[in-house]
Amino acid sequence: MSFLVTGGAGYIGSHVVRAFVEAGLSPVVIDDLSSGHSSFVPAGVPFVAGSILDTDLVRQTITDYQVTGVVHLAGFKYAGVSVVRPLHTYEQNVIGTISLLTAMADGGVDQIIFSSSAAVYGTPHTDLVTEQTPSDPESPYGESKLIGEWLLADQAKATGLKHASLRYFNVVGSASPELYDSSPHNIFPAVLDALAEGRTPRLNGDDYDTPDGTCVRDYVHVGDLAVSHVAAAKALAEGRELEAVYNLGSGEGASNREIMNTIATATGIDFQPDVMPRRAGDPARIVASGAKAARDLDWKMRHTLEDMVQSAWQARQAAH
Repeated sequence: MSFLVTGGAGYIGSHVVRAFVEAGLSPVVIDDLSSGHSSFVPAGVPFVAGSILDTDLVRQTITDYQVTGVVHLAGFKYAGVSVVRPLHTYEQNVIGTISLLTAMADGGVDQIIFSSSAAVYGTPHTDLVTEQTPSDPESPYGESKLIGEWLLADQAKATGLKHASLRYFNVVGSASPELYDSSPHNIFPAVLDALAEGRTPRLNGDDYDTPDGTCVRDYVHVGDLAVSHVAAAKALAEGRELEAVYNLGSGEGASNREIMNTIATATGIDFQPDVMPRRAGDPARIVASGAKAARDLDWKMRHTLEDMVQSAWQARQAAH
């Protein structure tokens, strides 16, 4: 079985590629390197440099490597930036997915795992998000991910496409020292970079209705996430029916203050963050149940918050 991993040179995608290799599956990477790194692709894994918007290139890649399934992670993933770049976001995430599905249909590929997002929920009015929680995205990014799920569902009705969408929450840590999160918009790299550069990290708001006044979020280790992509791909390949969507959440949350304290301990750098005003639209708490994924996709928390922070710091140090 050969699996095309779109965005396989990115932070999450490269972890998925390694998990596939370790599981004895054969990944093929396509990535335009807009946010990925060619060095993240393991030696021996075929790498095609290009965009999924190039339908002919995707079609040719499917043919050349006899692709039987797809893991679709390529896309523009910055929710905040998407508000000021909506057309770019829709081009990359919606038109890109249409291009990919077109190439798949032309090549007879009928299995896909889709990288979705907690952003489809917007600001949920519940302490624990489940797959039945109403979707109400608040950014073009979240909207584009929800549209991606709709595209898969509609294509399934039309062609029998086998699919599952995995809704990520806050993906952190590293499962390989050479793989690190380079996003300037995620809390772990933002705080770790600030400390490494001698700056004081910032904390956005400390007056929320939470135990310590700071936002509570659901953090999951990228290595655990990768394992469930392998499980989902194997399930589809074996003809097992999966749910249309799964939350990959821990069922528990950590506050921003708790994250800061854990980072201080892991790095050995004692600091107190500068408290800034709240960011508009930040809900007090978003935590998800991963019960369905635990049932079907070998989903479980194999790493503590301390593990997540320490592995992220070690990877950041190795990279710089």
